Order: sequence, then C-alpha cells, then structure tokens
Amino acid sequence: MNFTPGDSNITTAVNYWDTFNMAVGKNVAVVVLGITINYINATMVHTFNKHHFFKANPRYILFIHLVFNDMIQLTTSISLFIFSYAFNTVYVPVCILLILPAILTTQNTPLNLAFMAAECYVAVCIPLRYNYICTARRTYLVIGIIWATSSLSVLPDVFMLLATEPLQFLHSRVYCYRDAVFRSTYSLKKRDASHILFLVVVWLSLFYTYFRILLVAKAAHAEAKKARNTILLHGFQVLLCMMVYVQPMLHQLLTKLFPGDDRFIKFAIFTINQILPRFVSPIVYGLRDKTFRKFFKRYLCRSNNRPKTTTTIS
Repeated sequence: MNFTPGDSNITTAVNYWDTFNMAVGKNVAVVVLGITINYINATMVHTFNKHHFFKANPRYILFIHLVFNDMIQLTTSISLFIFSYAFNTVYVPVCILLILPAILTTQNTPLNLAFMAAECYVAVCIPLRYNYICTARRTYLVIGIIWATSSLSVLPDVFMLLATEPLQFLHSRVYCYRDAVFRSTYSLKKRDASHILFLVVVWLSLFYTYFRILLVAKAAHAEAKKARNTILLHGFQVLLCMMVYVQPMLHQLLTKLFPGDDRFIKFAIFTINQILPRFVSPIVYGLRDKTFRKFFKRYLCRSNNRPKTTTTIS
C-alpha cells in the first residue's frame, strides 16, 4: 500500500513553468508545514520517552510508532519535493535510497492502524484478557512484523531491478518517482496486487472491530463509545491515505473543472495526499487522550513547571 511520492507522475507537484517566486513560495509552504508537524510529533515522542507509563502501555507504544513513522515519511516526501525543484533529476541509486523509506513508512501506516484497532477491540470486548494479550513485549513484536511485512513487499522490486536492468541504468539520472525506478511489468503488477491485499486486510480489520465494539457501545459503556469513535477515526485516516489511488482520476477531474491551473492542482494534491494525513495523526490520537495531552502540553509550551516523571490513571 504505497502512499509515497513514488506512486505517480505528479509526485512532487513540479511544474517546469513555475515562476521563481511561485517555486520559492511552494517550497517554503511545504517546508514550514513539515517543520511544524514534525516539531509537534517530536514533542510527542519526547513526552513518550519521559514517562515510563507510556513506554509500558501497548496503546501508547503503537501510537508513538505511528508518529515516528509519519515523521520519516513526511521528511522523505518533502525532501523529494525539494530535490525535484533543486536538481530536477537524480542518479538512480540516490533515488532508490529516497524512495525506499517512503514506500516502507507509507505501507506501515495502514498496518499500524489495523493493529491499533485490534488493541481497542481487545480492551473493550475482552478486557479480562487484555493484560495477557496486549503486553509491551508483544507490541514491539507486532511493530517488527509491520516492518518485516513492508520490507518483504518492496525488496522483490529491488532484486528485480538489479537482475533485469542494464548497468547503464544505475548510472543514469531519472525524475525520482517509484515507476521511474521500479519500471518492470512485474513490479507494477505486484504493486497493484499488494495495494489490494493491504486494503482488504486493513478494511476487514476496521469493519470487524468497529461492529464488535458497536455492540458493546449500545450498553452505554463510555469506554466502548470512545473506542468506537476511535475506530471511525482510523477509517478516516485510511481514507486520506487512499487518496493516492484516485490521484490520477482526481487530477483529471480538477483539470477539467479548473483548466489552466494545472500547477496549482498538482501542488494541492501533493499537500492533501502527503501532508494532511501526517497532520491528522497527532490530533486524532495524541490530543484526544487526556492523560497524554496533559503531559504533552507541558513540553510543547515549554512550561517552567517540570512535569512529574510518573502518572496515575484513574
């Protein structure tokens, strides 16, 4: 499930007819947004590391992994955006080094959301077994499985490239997006198949957990209602990530509606597909949690009052 800049020809919203001021404006806007979001995310990571309670809780471990994953994905996407203006084309090995982390991190996102939904399900539907099923050790094992799954999805593309492409290709310069590097028919078909597989698994997980939690929520259980809303937000974020699948059709539609504004359309699509989902994560998962929000605000605002190193959950 590759929601990376490498998934389409309009990856970086580049338009060779951009004026200098327009190009500078776009790059400044993207960099400012990226720095702002990464600052918020970095503060969340700092908050997590400062308190042992968070590091022992599977829910917070999965959340902070999602945040850290988003930081890598956002940094890579913005780097590709800037490189497209600064260098236009880059050598294939350099492009691969930039594309791979983007692919891995964007494939991690839906899998992470699926496991977060599963954690909510266990907490609400089978609470008596929660401490046995959801442990910190098993959560870190799940994170390892997420990275291994994403790696196994993209490594065949690398091997196929090395086995089929001539040596001259590795020394050539390309406009850096996924299909320009992993251009074999096998890679394209495998990519589409992996997209479908990831989507089916994630959506089945979300639907199952949502409807099971919904049954519990009917009993007016406050925690169950909160978990149900969380699952809905998981689905909303997955929908945001899925925007890349309809990106070509969306681009064609907007081009017909707003002819002559192609450069603005590409920039808007890049912002919606690559930046907006990264902006949603800290709001949805960090600020909605009262315990995490209490400590996060202290670090974000750089309060002079030193936060306690332990916390008690009522």
